[in-house]
This record gives sequence, C-alpha cells and structure tokens, in this order.
Amino acid sequence: MAILVIDDEPGLRRSLCAHLEDIDHEPLEAGDGQRGLDILRSRPGEVQAVLVDLNMPVMDGYSFIQHAVEEAPDLPIVVLSGVGVVEDALKAMRLGAWDFITKPLHNLRILDHTLDKVLERARLRRENRAYQERLEELVRERTAELEATRRQIMQRLSRAAEYKDNETGRHVVRVGEISALLARAIGLPEESCEMMRDCAPLHDVGKIGIPDAVLLKPERLTSGEWEIMRRHCLFGCEILGPLDGHGPTTNACLDPRLIQGENDNELLRLARILAMFHHERWDGGGYPFGLAGEDIPVEARIVSVVDVYDALCSDRPYKAAFVREECLRLMREGAGTQFDPAIVEAFFRNVEAIEAIREKWKD
Repeated sequence: MAILVIDDEPGLRRSLCAHLEDIDHEPLEAGDGQRGLDILRSRPGEVQAVLVDLNMPVMDGYSFIQHAVEEAPDLPIVVLSGVGVVEDALKAMRLGAWDFITKPLHNLRILDHTLDKVLERARLRRENRAYQERLEELVRERTAELEATRRQIMQRLSRAAEYKDNETGRHVVRVGEISALLARAIGLPEESCEMMRDCAPLHDVGKIGIPDAVLLKPERLTSGEWEIMRRHCLFGCEILGPLDGHGPTTNACLDPRLIQGENDNELLRLARILAMFHHERWDGGGYPFGLAGEDIPVEARIVSVVDVYDALCSDRPYKAAFVREECLRLMREGAGTQFDPAIVEAFFRNVEAIEAIREKWKD
C-alpha cells in the first residue's frame, strides 16, 4: 500500500519512510507540495494516503491539499503540524485534510493509529459508494424493466384495438413511427418524440367499445351509427384514464383541461390526449369538443395528419385504398381546415421518409 510523505525536512522524511516500510507500506517521498502532487498524478489510484507538512517551499501544504482534494476527493490526507499551530491544522482540515498529527513525533504508534483510522474510513467510504452505485444500478434496471413492461402492455393494447378492423395490426405501428418522425421534424424534444412512438398507436384504442356491426360496416354509416362511432374517443379516454370507477373516469374525460392535466404517468397522459383529440380539426369542425387551432394539443394535431394519411392509403371495410397522388392532394387541401398547416408542411418535407416507413410496415 503506497503512502506518500511530503515534508521539507529530509531527516523526518527518511524516518517516516523507514517506519512505513517496517509496517509493510510502500513509502513515497517529496520535499514540497508540487513534487508531491506530481507523484500523485503519476500514480493515479495507487497512493492510498498522504502525510503532508504545511509550511514548505515551492508549494505549501495548504495548496497541495486543495489540488489533491479536487483530483482525488477520497484520498486520506493527514497533516503533520508543528506544536502550537493547531489552528493551522484545523484550517487544513477545513480544506479537506482528514486528520492531523503534531510534530515532533515522538511516538510512532500515534502515526500507526492515525493511518489505520483514516485508511479504514477510506475503505468504508469506498464500500459505501460501491453499495450506493449498485443500488442505483438496480433501481435503473428495475425502472427500465417496469418501463419496458408498461410499453409492451400499451403496444399490445393498441394491437388488440387495431385487430378489430385491421387484421395485421400494422396501421398502429405506422402511426407511431410516422408520428415520432413528424414530432421530431417540428422540433419537439427527443423524449416527446419517443413517447409519441409509444403512445400514438393507442389513438384508436376506444374502438374496442364500438360494436362490430358499426365498426366493420362496409356501407356508409347512418347518422345514428356515426354518433356511435364517434364515441370511440370517449371510450379511449376512459380506458386510459384514472382507475377510480366508471363515474369519475367518465367525468374526467368530459373536460378538455382535465384530460390534459397532470398525471402520475406521462405515457398514459399522452395516450389519453391522443385518444380523445385526434379527430379535432384545425378549423374547429371536429369532435368531440370542437376545439380549433392551437387549442388542440400539438401531439393530437400530429396524429390527426398521420392517421388520416395512412387511412387514405390503406384498404378499409368501407373503401379501397386511394392512389398515392390522390392521398397527397387531399392532405394538401386539408391544410388550414382539417389540419395544422405547419404540420402538413413538415409532412411534405418528409414525405419520402414517411413512405419508407409505410413500405417497411405495410399490411
């Protein structure tokens, strides 16, 4: 175990180093703080403790302690202080020294006891740090596992809903991937973009509550059937809302402010927003609330564009897919009425990347 002795008195250095050798330590010696700092830097992690005088040429003990604490905060530093200068030793300890021994040193057992004490303290600190780091790592691992499980549950829930009217379930995958792309294109934070990838597939989860006779009807829906179909937004919000019973959950989905309010789970909060607001229109003509413009959450405005485009380009029970040119024409015509113009602009800037996603995840 390497112990560094820094003192400008050669005789004391030799005496201390000889004693350290006798008790099976590897002594290193320096005549001033600068030389001691050079040794410390040349052998990073090898020096286990330092004995340092305070009044020395070139660099005094105070300066050495300041530098050493910055570079090796867990290194035990013991001050060698002259009799009658305890205040100087205390000043050194305030700078980061661990203990002090007064000179002249007549009983080397005091040195042994002090070294044993600081080395044991350093060992306990290392073990405690390792323990804390391991605990933090375990917490990170468990958190990641919980997050992965939560995301899988959400993905499977979205797949279950999509199987109601799209047997491959890939529409929801495409909506998630393209929504993340557009979120990034308009400058949303990366964390929000990743959340969009996970949550956008749940935008139609409320279709689970729509009767197949309505959801899968190949003919045009009657006005009554449209009213039933539109309820999927409310159903989706309720499925993703608080688990406080049917009444409180429904009430929480009747107020746009409550839907967008704080929630203990940001993924569920975003998924609930997308489920409830993805059929709102930029011009205020959508449902269920008739919100307009920037009153519609930006994430829902993104999913609105993505969902409509993918639906236009895909076969559905009530229609065949439109050709790509017709889909693009309809999207451009919808800017400023059905869709946020800025998001439509981002859509067309990234249309080739969007088509690549649709090809990768085609039905």
